[in-house]
Amino acid sequence: MGVKAVGAEFGVRRLHGGTLGDVRLVFGEALTEGGDRLPFKIVIKHQRKFDRHNDAGSWRREYDLHDAGFAGIFTGSPRWPDVYRAELGDGEWRIWMEHVEGVTGRALTDGMYVRAAEGLGRFQGRLYAERPDVLGRIGNLSGVDAMEAYYRHYKSWARVHDYVRSDACGIPRHLCGMIADADEGADGVWARLRRLPTVLCHRDFWIANIIVTDGSVVLIDWDTAGWGYLGEDLVSLIADEADVDGMVTHYRECVPAYLRGFAEHADAPPAAELLVRERIILHYGYRLVEWYLDADSDEGRRLQVDTLQKVYEMA
Repeated sequence: MGVKAVGAEFGVRRLHGGTLGDVRLVFGEALTEGGDRLPFKIVIKHQRKFDRHNDAGSWRREYDLHDAGFAGIFTGSPRWPDVYRAELGDGEWRIWMEHVEGVTGRALTDGMYVRAAEGLGRFQGRLYAERPDVLGRIGNLSGVDAMEAYYRHYKSWARVHDYVRSDACGIPRHLCGMIADADEGADGVWARLRRLPTVLCHRDFWIANIIVTDGSVVLIDWDTAGWGYLGEDLVSLIADEADVDGMVTHYRECVPAYLRGFAEHADAPPAAELLVRERIILHYGYRLVEWYLDADSDEGRRLQVDTLQKVYEMA
């Protein structure tokens, strides 16, 4: 607004999320030189250094994206929040950013899922076609094979790998078979995916990081962003702590919507070539087994089984 503030009355509230960082909302009224009181809301994210498996630069990625001029990459929807100030210290950073009001999480409607998917496809298609200069200035991005490395890391864990193949497994056999069959075909899946366009992925594109407003879709938490194969972000949108009852609908509607968006700027392959269902099984199959084993109630275990069943029904 260009108005100088001489003081403020404010409160602070910790926001949801921020698993690895401290995210707080600062809200109140700014006092101007002219005596006016202007309401404001600002989000402050404070991140200390941490180690993420196979992605050492993840802890400072959001700061590096801002520093490279990432804001200039967006031309509309989707976008990331406006950044007002950023500071990098020794093993930590802080960013002051826009507080976005909108619909997020389980409140997202089926139409909002489709809107987010199509907007993401349009965004990735434009970057793929135009290759803006800012992409060359961003050195800190996760690698193109991060999803494959994540899968192989989970597959090597005997606790989940052996459980789905054991007589003691409490998960229905057809779902265990789905996971085991995916293992058998995994090498072929990754080989086919390598023929797809490589695009800039959010890599944590799930409902808690998507905020739908009247004017745009805003994406937060870019700390895992990097290069990936076309369609990768749909895996999280459809299956990460998802609305289980809507999973099959979201799968059937979001994949073509995403490709429609991408096709506005670049040639898009047929939906079947994205192998979204196969990637969901490889990326979340063993993870859901882990959550099943760690659940402390029948309801918690049933949720993981129901999620796997929905993936099974996508065939």
